[in-house]
Amino acid sequence: RQHEAPRRVKRAWVIPPISVSENHKRIPHLLVQIKSDKQQPGGVIYSIKGPGVDEEPLGIFSIDKFSGKVFLNAMLDREENDRYRLRAFALDLGGVTLEDPTDLEIIVVDQNDNRPLFRQDVFTGRVVEGAEPGTCVMTVDATDADDPDTDNAALRYSILEQGAAGMFSINATTGEICTARPGLDRETMGVYNLTVQAADMSGDGLTTTAMAVIYLEDINDNPPEFTKEEFSMEVEEQAAGVDVGKVFVHDKDLAGSPSWLAKFTILEGDPEGAFAIRTDPHTNDGVLSVVKPLDHEVRDRFEMTVSVQNERPLEPSAPASPRALATVRVRVRDVNEAPVFRENPRRISVLEGTPPGTAITTYTASDPDTHQIQTLSYALLYDPADWLQLDPHAGTVRTKRELLHPSAFLQGGWYIALVLARDDAEPPLSATGTLSIEILEVNDHAPQLQPPAGVLCGRPGRGGTLLLGATDDDRPPHGAPFHFQLSPQHPQLARNWSIARFNVTHAVLAVLAELPEGPYSLPLLLRDSGTPPREQQQLLNISVCHCGRDGTCLDGVLAAATAGAGITLGALMIILGSTILLLVLAGLGAARARSRRRALRKGLLQRSRDDMRDNILNYDEQGGGEEDQDAYDINQLRHPELFSPRAKPPLRRDAPFSSGTPLAPRKLPSSPSDIEDFINEGLEAADSDPSVPPYDTALIYDYEGSGSVASPLSSIVSSLTDEDQDYDYLSEWGPRFRRLADLYG
Repeated sequence: RQHEAPRRVKRAWVIPPISVSENHKRIPHLLVQIKSDKQQPGGVIYSIKGPGVDEEPLGIFSIDKFSGKVFLNAMLDREENDRYRLRAFALDLGGVTLEDPTDLEIIVVDQNDNRPLFRQDVFTGRVVEGAEPGTCVMTVDATDADDPDTDNAALRYSILEQGAAGMFSINATTGEICTARPGLDRETMGVYNLTVQAADMSGDGLTTTAMAVIYLEDINDNPPEFTKEEFSMEVEEQAAGVDVGKVFVHDKDLAGSPSWLAKFTILEGDPEGAFAIRTDPHTNDGVLSVVKPLDHEVRDRFEMTVSVQNERPLEPSAPASPRALATVRVRVRDVNEAPVFRENPRRISVLEGTPPGTAITTYTASDPDTHQIQTLSYALLYDPADWLQLDPHAGTVRTKRELLHPSAFLQGGWYIALVLARDDAEPPLSATGTLSIEILEVNDHAPQLQPPAGVLCGRPGRGGTLLLGATDDDRPPHGAPFHFQLSPQHPQLARNWSIARFNVTHAVLAVLAELPEGPYSLPLLLRDSGTPPREQQQLLNISVCHCGRDGTCLDGVLAAATAGAGITLGALMIILGSTILLLVLAGLGAARARSRRRALRKGLLQRSRDDMRDNILNYDEQGGGEEDQDAYDINQLRHPELFSPRAKPPLRRDAPFSSGTPLAPRKLPSSPSDIEDFINEGLEAADSDPSVPPYDTALIYDYEGSGSVASPLSSIVSSLTDEDQDYDYLSEWGPRFRRLADLYG
C-alpha cells in the first residue's frame, strides 16, 4: 500500500509581518520583496491591494510588478493607523493567477512623538483650613496618544511649584493631591496655586503642565476683636428710636460667613434698658441706638460695657482667648423741652351761679429744663362759651361771667376748656392742658304749678278731682319728688279741699264737700326735694261747673274757656280719644285724595295716548306751589261743548278753600276756535281776583344749580334764525314728536 506524501509548503510565497517605524523619513523605503516559486517563461507579474494602495489612504505603498519589491512611499503615523493588511497577487503574462493571494501585514512601530495632555488646564479643589496631613483634596489626570503598551505612554505626575511651605504632595502614578503637613490657615493664605507636571517614558520623556488651585474653606477659629478699648458718643435728650453711633470690630474669618458675623451684648451701665445694640450685616460693626427717651436733667451721661462674640461658636481647634470687651461712653445733650402739665386733665367743681371774677383754680405746667432759666406763659386755647379768664403769668383761672344751667356748651354737666402753656426759648415750645369744670347744680328754683288753672265738678266723689303737676328748672337731685299742700296760712281750706300725692311730679286735688258753681282761688304751697329745699306759694284758679250724672261738667263752654292747660281726668281721656280719631280720619282722607289724583293723572295720560292731535302732553303737574296741585282742567280745552256759559263756573283748585268765587268768572268759548280768547279772559279774571294770590304769575320753585350737561331752554330762542340749531334728534323721540321733527328736522 502506498502512503501519500505531505504537500510541501512554499516558503517563498508566505510573507511574515513586516514592521516599520512611524515617522520614517527615508522615502521610498524598501519593505520586502515577494517572490513566486512558479516561474514562467517571460516572468511573473506581481500586484498588491488594500488600504494604503488602492484604498484610503492612497499612495502609501507600491510594488514593482516585475521584481515584487514593496516600497513605503510616505511617512506613517501610528496614532492614525497602527497596522496595514494588504493582499499580494502573482499572475502570468496572460493574467492567469499563478498563486493564491497571500496576506501582507505591515505593522507601524510606535515612537514617542506625543506629549501627555491634561484633561483641563486648571483643576480646582477645596479643603478646610487646619486639615490633618494626608487629607486628599483632588486628582489631576492626563492622557498620552502614544502606544499605551510602551513606555511612550507611561505617565508620572509631580508638583513643580507650590510655594515655600510645601503643604501639598501628589501621587506620581494616580495624580491625587493631598495635604502634606499641618498648619493650613485661611487667614494666612486662603488660596494655593500649584503647578503640576505629567511626563511620559515613566517620567523621563515628554512633559506637560497644568494649574491646580486649592481654596481653603473657613472655620470659626478667630474670635472678633474691638478695634479699640473705648468709644465715645453723644445723643440729644428725648430722642428715641435713633442711632447714637457705632463700635468697630475686626474678625479675621471670612467676611460674610457665619464664622465672621458678630453679636454684641450690653453687659452693664444701662439698668433701665434705654439702649440697644445690633449688628450691621454689611460691616459687622455694632450700632448703638436709643430705645427709651433720655432726660438730661435726670442723667446726663452713660458708661456701658459692651462685649462681642461670633454668632457661631469657636471651633475646638481654635486657640482659647477671653471674650472681647469695650467701654462705650454716651453723653446726653441738653435741648429745650416742652412744658408739661403734671395733672392732665385737671378736674374741678364749681357751683352754678358763681359770680364773675371768682378764682376757681390755678392750672400751671412745669418746665423740664431745670438747667435753663425759662419763663412760662399761659393762654386760653379753647373756651367755647367765653366763661373764663386766665392770668397769663400765674395761670389762675377765674370766671368771666355767671355759669348757669342749662347750656349748650355743657356735656353731661361738664364744661371743657383748653389751656396753652408756652416757654420763652428760641424756638418756643408749648403744651396743652385740659381743664374739665363740673358745674354743680344749686337748688335756686322753686317748683312751678302746671297748669295754674283747672275745671272740676263741684260734687265729691266721681268727677270732683283735678290732676295737678309741677316743673322745676333745677336738675336732679334738686327737683322731684314734689310736695303739694294747701297753704298753711289758710287752714279753713281743708274743710272743702284735699290734696293727695299721685306720683313724684303730680298730685290729685279732690272736693270734700259739694260746692256751688263758680270760680275759686286756692293758695297752694309747692316744695321740691333739693338741699336745702325750695318752696313757693302759688294760686290755683278753679272753675267749679255744673255736674252731670256721670260726674262731668255739663257747661262745656265754661270748661273750655277756663280749663287752659288743666283738665279733669275724665276730660283728658275724652280729648285724647277724640284726637286719635281725628288723626285716623285725616289719614284716610289724605290717602283717598292721593288715589283720586293718581287716577285723574292716569286718565289724562290714557286720553293723551289716544288723541295724537294734542300739542300739550301731561308729563308732570308742577303747579303754583303747594296750593296749586292741578291748576287747570285740560278737558275744557278738549271738549268745550261740555262747558256751557249757563253751567256753574268751575272752582279754581289753586285757590284756598276759604276763598270765594272770583269776581269775574271765566266765560267759556262757544267754539274751539275761540280758545285763545278763552285763555286770555281766564288770565284776566285770575289777575283781577282779590280773594286769592296771583298763582298764575311766574313762581320760583327751586334753584337747580348751574353747569348742566343739557343745553338751556333759552338757547331755543337765543338767535333770530334756526340755522345754528340741530333738530335731528327730534326724530329719535318717538311718534309724539314726529310733527316737530317734520317742522324743524
